[in-house]
Amino acid sequence: MRVSRLYVAAALNVGGRLELDEAAAHYVRSVLRLKQDQQIVLFNGQGGEYLARFSEVSRKTVRVEIEQFIDRDVESPMQINLGLGISRGDRMDWAVQKAVELGVTQLTPLVTERCVIKFSDDKKQQRLQHWQHIVQHAAEQSGRTCLPALTEIATLPNWVAGQQGFRVFLDPYADQTLADLVPENQQITLLSGPEGGFSEQERQIAKAAGFVPVRMGARILRTETAVLSALTAVQTLWGDFR
Repeated sequence: MRVSRLYVAAALNVGGRLELDEAAAHYVRSVLRLKQDQQIVLFNGQGGEYLARFSEVSRKTVRVEIEQFIDRDVESPMQINLGLGISRGDRMDWAVQKAVELGVTQLTPLVTERCVIKFSDDKKQQRLQHWQHIVQHAAEQSGRTCLPALTEIATLPNWVAGQQGFRVFLDPYADQTLADLVPENQQITLLSGPEGGFSEQERQIAKAAGFVPVRMGARILRTETAVLSALTAVQTLWGDFR
């Protein structure tokens, strides 16, 4: 029988005991519907995972006892830093979720010229918390043992200016494809746009910052399709899909 996995932001040690926070406890009780003496796999994003058993599951408290460390690594050899233009609603949620499943190492939501969503400071934090939950649940579901970093929302010019190494951006009008390039040191920084793609000014800003334009085939892909296709291609060419 498959044992459920749960991310916890806490130190984990064999023989230790842990009381789950309110959100995790609710998930165990109401979603997973687990009971006392049942097992669960815990991970804290630092590598490896821990087999634990529930010592108490009640309305007030959910406690586990950690029984065994499992030295398990499913991370890709590719270090993928993704700058993702913010798209509307479910499209962005879906892209974040699938990016985690496909092995992204770090993800930064980007405000671009054609971004249709405007954020106040409070709204930014709400969206980041929402996306962080998606990142955690996607890591739980996909069996990852390292939690991808979700960084603060940034503007495209500020973000591209701070990037180094092998850098590409998705551009349906580019001459090259990913297969024409070779990454450096198993690392890549990938820039993908929102609905409507990048403006001409943004394309020039990205190029000036050292980003190489690449196309994903002959067709123009929707924003959520483009980023998933690119991540799949990266893992197929250089990562753990080979």
